[in-house]
Amino acid sequence: MCVIILGMDNTITLTFSDGKKIEISARIRGKDILQNLPKKDGELIALKVNNKVVSLCRPIRVSSRIQGVYLASKDGAYVYRRSLSFILAAAAHKLFPKDRLLIGHSLGYSYYYTLDREKPITKDEIAALKTEMLRIVEKNLTISTKHISYEEAVEQFQKLNMPETAKQLQFRCSDYVLVNSFEGAEEDFCDIYFGSLVDSTGILKVFDLMQYDEGFLLRFPTAENPSEVAPFEDLPKIFDIFKRYKKWGQLVHVTSAASLNEIVSRKKINDFIDICETYQMQNYAEVAKMIHDRGNVKVVLIAGPSSSGKTTSAFKMALQLRAIGYTPKTLSLDSYYVGRDRNPKDENGNYDYECLEALDVELLNKNLVDLFDGKEVEMPSYNFDLGQRYYTGETMKLDPTDILIVEGIHGLNDKLTPLVKPEYKFKIYLSALTQLNFDDHNRVPTSDNRLIRRIVRDANFRGKSAAGTIAMWDSVQRGERLHIFPFQNSADAVLNTALDYEIPVLKIYAEPKLRAVKPTEPEYTEACRLLNFLSHFNAISSDYVPKQSIVREFIGGSSFKY
Repeated sequence: MCVIILGMDNTITLTFSDGKKIEISARIRGKDILQNLPKKDGELIALKVNNKVVSLCRPIRVSSRIQGVYLASKDGAYVYRRSLSFILAAAAHKLFPKDRLLIGHSLGYSYYYTLDREKPITKDEIAALKTEMLRIVEKNLTISTKHISYEEAVEQFQKLNMPETAKQLQFRCSDYVLVNSFEGAEEDFCDIYFGSLVDSTGILKVFDLMQYDEGFLLRFPTAENPSEVAPFEDLPKIFDIFKRYKKWGQLVHVTSAASLNEIVSRKKINDFIDICETYQMQNYAEVAKMIHDRGNVKVVLIAGPSSSGKTTSAFKMALQLRAIGYTPKTLSLDSYYVGRDRNPKDENGNYDYECLEALDVELLNKNLVDLFDGKEVEMPSYNFDLGQRYYTGETMKLDPTDILIVEGIHGLNDKLTPLVKPEYKFKIYLSALTQLNFDDHNRVPTSDNRLIRRIVRDANFRGKSAAGTIAMWDSVQRGERLHIFPFQNSADAVLNTALDYEIPVLKIYAEPKLRAVKPTEPEYTEACRLLNFLSHFNAISSDYVPKQSIVREFIGGSSFKY
């Protein structure tokens, strides 16, 4: 039995961000109420209905609070990029129907794509793709979102040469599937719904395609400047790690959520976890050998964005270095905060603990130079409650086989250690670069993997709600853009801390926390998006996770002492 809840007379109340209210017929589409939204600079491309982002073509069924989603916003940027990806997939299907278009990963403000065939895509083919995309934009085609039956969806995706998307449907308990397609157009193309798109293609004028490695980049604008394509910044070391892991995923035949779900359903996940952990440990061992081969390294500096696994990576690197004859010692940058009386503040008047000036760089360098000269040094500690440095009498001295391991967000910035000789330093950059896709056309964002890690860790060990973690995530990412990402290409080595099985494990912990975010909270938008993200993975019990896994840093139960 289908139950539709409406007002007493089939009308609903819409409340806008400026306080205006209107009574209107239920199931009206967002595009039909735009005149009621407050006027703002920039183009309106979607709506927030009770803090959930929806496309303008979707009907509004119940009384709701309405906000506009504008192009020059974070949510607007997501909608714009997904929509560009959709018309690229449609263009590729028309021009290369026998070749699968495969999304890779993000590279700055762009997505990397390849065609699943032996020969790399040519410049002429890329130009033809761009021409076809521009044709779709020029025609200003309406993009519709609709439900089709399970059987029809499987048939459609097989016909469109999208086997990973068709396979994913095997793990969804639903008799219908939500898809995007062009309304009333001759383009015979649809794709599975992963998030709201623009209402029509005419807005998607700002993009570019650029040949890169064996594929090409779909380049797009930033939220801050939606009128032009963002400048290209090459990140060769990050790209090489992604490429290496992509090839590894192909070797073990796990490249998507669907193929991972298949392993879970066949009860083979324990073997796959062992393979993932072994491969990751091999990469740590390779970096330890690089340190040994340099011969004169005295300090290993580990840096990476939030929830990239810096603490566990320091432990793992220490184990690898012990195995080849070193005696690692650790030094915490947290002990070198200048104290609240000297700590800089941000534009909102809050203490900025992520800027370099929050650390006593002078004292740190004096201690390091003394340690490398063989002197005994009294080590500082820091009281976070009082915001003061103190000393316990603890000292450190380095013997000939000792090596320091220091982890912190500024590790790659040479301004942190200006008095340390370059040949003494070995810099490692960490990130959680999952090689998995949802399917051929939808990627698993690296930042989402880290955000889910952080939500789980904050809930388990810091008593913070998912809404609380989401609320401060923009600030965290701002700090990463300022203090970490600009230095990632200066690293001597890059380590990928993502494990391809981890999202189904984190799902068990994250979903209840995300469901606790209320529609009245602004963080509900992101909570809904992350719940949709997690819905594509079958859960894996934490019982399978090894005690020394990086995953344990977030879920607990590690054999390492944090």
